[in-house]
Amino acid sequence: MPRAVIADELGPPSAYSLRDMPSQPLVPHQVRIAIRAAGISYVDVLTADGRYQVKPPLPFVPGSEAAGEIIEIGSAVTGLILGDRVSASGWGGLFAEEAVLPARAVRKLPDAMGFTEAAVFPVSYATAWHALVDRGLLRAGETLLVLGAGGATGYAAIQVGKHLGARVIASASSEPKRALALAGGADAAVDARAEDWREQVKIANSAKGVDVVFDSIGGAATDPAFRSLGWGGRHLVIGFPAGIAALRTNLPLLKGSSLVGVDIRQFGEFEPEKAEANRGEIFRLAAEGVLRPHIAASYRLEQFREAMTAAAEGAQAGRIVLTMET
Repeated sequence: MPRAVIADELGPPSAYSLRDMPSQPLVPHQVRIAIRAAGISYVDVLTADGRYQVKPPLPFVPGSEAAGEIIEIGSAVTGLILGDRVSASGWGGLFAEEAVLPARAVRKLPDAMGFTEAAVFPVSYATAWHALVDRGLLRAGETLLVLGAGGATGYAAIQVGKHLGARVIASASSEPKRALALAGGADAAVDARAEDWREQVKIANSAKGVDVVFDSIGGAATDPAFRSLGWGGRHLVIGFPAGIAALRTNLPLLKGSSLVGVDIRQFGEFEPEKAEANRGEIFRLAAEGVLRPHIAASYRLEQFREAMTAAAEGAQAGRIVLTMET
């Protein structure tokens, strides 16, 4: 019987346990996946704790992205066969050895992509692509400032921004995270905790305002980042683990700039065809080696509490992964 990380009430990692779970029957448009690796993000832990803006139903199995092999196919599914290596995304349910998902929620992996990388690829890179291409309208030659550059979506935004032809300034809180950002393609890196942070950003952009801010941090970082925009700039709100910021409304007027919300979950619900096209593009670029996540640490499924704690603390540069027995 497959095992899953589950809790009857939302809470910290200690509220969850690893239990045997009966296999769920398939309906015609679903596939069953033997999960080989699952990514853990800060948002996964936030959701598991009941602190995300949308609360999941109970009992709850965390996990929004994973990779594995198809072991059963519904009668109405086309384009997939038994044994296909796939990535998967969902609203929970993936910290498990097995998952049943709609066929549209999985995608075949490029030959060069392993399960570990694939487990942390779809959500972060789809978010960064939607943010920068659809919402931020980032153009070649513009400057992109990435807050939280050592995090999941921040690191993805660096690579997407460089692919789009932007100059990328990475803001991160530790030297290892800044080093990772530069290794990932950033043109410059600034210390997110420095008192002269805005001056560092100005120097990194030759005293000009930046064109786009990728803000996956929120809190005290939002106001100075918005003030660092140039005329016509776009500030993209991805998330706010540091808290929800208050922004003076005269700032957008004075700068002719925009505050733009980015919600990858609702984007997939309201614009499914466009979301699917975006996923196709990021996987095409992954196959070419243009987009590639960085793994900081890998934990066994039995170590899920340690892995969730590490993801919540955010001290490591790169992604946290759970791995299952093959």
